[in-house]
Amino acid sequence: MGRKLVIGVSESDLLCQRAGTDSMGRMASFCAVTVYESSSRWSSESNYPPQYLILKLERPAIVQSITFGKYEKTHVCNMKKFKVYGGMSEENMTELLSSGLKNDYNKETFTLKHKIDDQMFPCRFVKIVPLMSWGPSFNFSIWYAELHGIDEPDVVQPCLNWYSKYREQEAIRLCLKHFRQHNYTEAFESLQKKTKIALEHPMLTELHDKLVLKGDFDACEELIEKAVDDGLFNQYISQQEYKPRWTQIIPQSSKGDGEDNRPGMRGGHQMVIDVQTETVYLFGGWDGTQDLADFWAYTVKENQWTCISRDTEKENGPSARSCHKMCIDTTRRQIYTLGRYLDSSVRNSKSLKSDFYRYDIDTNKWTLLSEDTSTDGGPKLVFDHQMCMDSEKHMIYTFGGRILTCNGNVDDSRTNEPQFSGLFAYHCSANTWKLLREDSCNAGPEDVQSRIGHCMLFHTKNRCLYVFGGQRSKTYLNDFFSYDVDSDHVEIISDGTKKDSGMVPMTGFTQRATIDPELNEIHVLSGLSKDKDKREENVRNSFWIYDIARNN
Repeated sequence: MGRKLVIGVSESDLLCQRAGTDSMGRMASFCAVTVYESSSRWSSESNYPPQYLILKLERPAIVQSITFGKYEKTHVCNMKKFKVYGGMSEENMTELLSSGLKNDYNKETFTLKHKIDDQMFPCRFVKIVPLMSWGPSFNFSIWYAELHGIDEPDVVQPCLNWYSKYREQEAIRLCLKHFRQHNYTEAFESLQKKTKIALEHPMLTELHDKLVLKGDFDACEELIEKAVDDGLFNQYISQQEYKPRWTQIIPQSSKGDGEDNRPGMRGGHQMVIDVQTETVYLFGGWDGTQDLADFWAYTVKENQWTCISRDTEKENGPSARSCHKMCIDTTRRQIYTLGRYLDSSVRNSKSLKSDFYRYDIDTNKWTLLSEDTSTDGGPKLVFDHQMCMDSEKHMIYTFGGRILTCNGNVDDSRTNEPQFSGLFAYHCSANTWKLLREDSCNAGPEDVQSRIGHCMLFHTKNRCLYVFGGQRSKTYLNDFFSYDVDSDHVEIISDGTKKDSGMVPMTGFTQRATIDPELNEIHVLSGLSKDKDKREENVRNSFWIYDIARNN
């Protein structure tokens, strides 16, 4: 039996009994159940499980998160792995969290499981179970623990009533399962008729009938195929390890002369994809000598390029450019393009206007929306920014990028401090811009630090922008955050410090990303690494997948 400390929390401060080798601090009320002082700790007698700590709340509550504090510097007794359980009794608990602490001195907060089928459930006891310490032969220590949640009776009592009914239903389901496994048909049917509780998904019941009772294997295979079509295996499949396989795309030759039937080599170009028609659109870029103004379409099904225009400027479209950005509205079949890079030698007040164009796919026509977005409340002329489309609300979001100026060389940071563009929203129907966040060097919870060469993606289902990596002057940023476009809220997913090393993609000169809202995943390809020692033949192509739901 592991060592156990039961803590009762009341309005008055309680002195806790001694457990392990050191003493605990004093306790506060529920919303901050705290072990105080970095010099005090709960310490286990050994480093072998089961060792655990049980916190007893004054009354049932919805426990939503737990915060662990640590010693003032790294410590071998910090928990590298742990689990947290909760329940209404010490004997019957549910796993609320399985995680680990970083070996540093920073507080860490974790969200606890507090819902079943979108319904909150209460706890009276919370059990912390250390599994591994950072020093493999050292005992476990908890320096500071803090629980947060809801204990108002008006909220908790309905959850208590629901949870009691839920437990009763689960008990009946276990009985039904037992009766069916042992072929107690009458008892099974009688209990199910009396309680009207379904044992499982109707498809599983049908599978049991066809497989176990009738032995109809052909019908079982048809049922499995239907389950696949209905997406019942999607969650399981999404949690399986990927096996990458890259295939080079070699487009078919179309009727044309030589290499003119597909785009030539370039950099600083832009591509967007219409996922409904499976068509990729490419515009502009720099071929090593000059900026380009050609416009192409690649059809995935036919594996073929088509040149839409050799020079868009001659067709009332944008001039030749590179380091611009495009986004596509697949609902209205329109493409927007903004920004470009200009060499310092050709910059003047006229050339620094930020023009903004829209291309209509069906009519094959360009429209100039603005000669200079900065005069309309939008961004100044920028390059290496990012732009995303929200087709549902008919909005465009653009973030970051270097602002071009006339003064000196834009790349000479010793003489001119580079300027970066903030986060803007463009309402397509109203043709109006709004500044959502200015570029900020502060570390406030709602501040965003602008950059170039980053990734920005829009999740059409949870309606969040996701921003990763980038470069700011000579600093490479490894942070990863989301911005909820409806609530105007920034959430830091990873601050990009060294404690996350190996857990997030390495930021380099280039990284590109895509998002799949259906799979709830982000895919990131890192290119040239900033770390010369880690470049393999000058390029490091690491490919990462971020699971949004599981946050890893």
